[in-house]
Amino acid sequence: MSVTAAAVVLAHADPGGADRWVEVSGLLAVTGLGAAYGRGVHELWARRGAGAVVSRWRAAAFPAGLVVILLAQRGPVHEAAERSLAGHMTQHMILLLVAGPLLAAGGAGLPLTLAAPRRVRTVIARFRAGAAGRWLRRPLNLALVAAGVHTVVLWLWHLPKPYMWAEEDAWIHGVEHLSFTAAAWLLWATVLAPGHRGLGGPATFLLLFAAGMPAAALGAVLTLASAPIYPAGALAGPDPLADQQLAGLIMWIPMDVVMLVAAVAVFLRWMVRLDRSSPADRDLRPSREEIPA
Repeated sequence: MSVTAAAVVLAHADPGGADRWVEVSGLLAVTGLGAAYGRGVHELWARRGAGAVVSRWRAAAFPAGLVVILLAQRGPVHEAAERSLAGHMTQHMILLLVAGPLLAAGGAGLPLTLAAPRRVRTVIARFRAGAAGRWLRRPLNLALVAAGVHTVVLWLWHLPKPYMWAEEDAWIHGVEHLSFTAAAWLLWATVLAPGHRGLGGPATFLLLFAAGMPAAALGAVLTLASAPIYPAGALAGPDPLADQQLAGLIMWIPMDVVMLVAAVAVFLRWMVRLDRSSPADRDLRPSREEIPA
C-alpha cells in the first residue's frame, strides 16, 4: 500500500516548488504500481496460462483504476475541484466510486505479492499465518472492518476542520485522497472478490447497505443544512449554501445509486445460483425415511 500512497499524493495546490515534486513522485509511483501488477500477472499467466487466476477483465480493471486516479488529480476534474466544494466532491466520488472499485476488481493481492521482493513476501506470509491475519482472512470479519474504515474515512475528511487542513496543505490533501482510494479499494474488494473468497449474496447485500447508509446520511446533512457548514473560503459562488447543497447531492445520489445497483446485482446473482442448485422440478418434500416416527 505504500506505493499506492505515493500514487495519490497529488494535491490541489498550484504546481510549483515542492508540489511539483509531489506530482512527479505520484506519477512515478502510479507507473511503478502498474508495472508491479503487470509483472505479477505475467508471472501467473506464464505458469498457469493466459487468463488463469486473474482473468483478462480483472487484469484490465486494475490499470484502468490507476488511470482514473490520474485523471481525477489533473485536468478538468482538478480545475473544478479548485473552484468549488461541488467540484471537489465530484473528485472524491470519482476516487470512491470509480477508482476504488476498479482497483478492487483487479484482484491485485496475489500479483503484487509475487512482484514484491522476497523479504516483503516473507513479512506478508508471516502476517497471514498470525492470529490477526487469520482473523482478517475470514470474509465476514474483513467486510466489517472494510465498512467501518469506509465510514470513518468518509466522515472524517468531510468534517470542516480536516477538510480545511487538506485544502491548505498539499501533503495532507494527498493523505486524504489516499485514504479515500484505499478505503474504497478495501470495501469493494470484499464485494468483487472471486466467489470462493467473497461473502455470500445476502451478507454482501447487507454490507453494501451498511456502508451506503452513513454516506447517504452525510450527503443529507450537507444538502439539508440551513446554513453553510464549511468556512467561506471552502465554498464558491455568490451563494455558498447552494455550493454546499450541490456538493451534498453529488455525494448523496451517486453513492446511493451505485450501492443500490451493486447490492441488487449481487442479490440477484445469489438468487440465480440458488435456483440452479435447487431446480424447480426437484421434490423438496422429505421422504418417509426422513420423517421421524
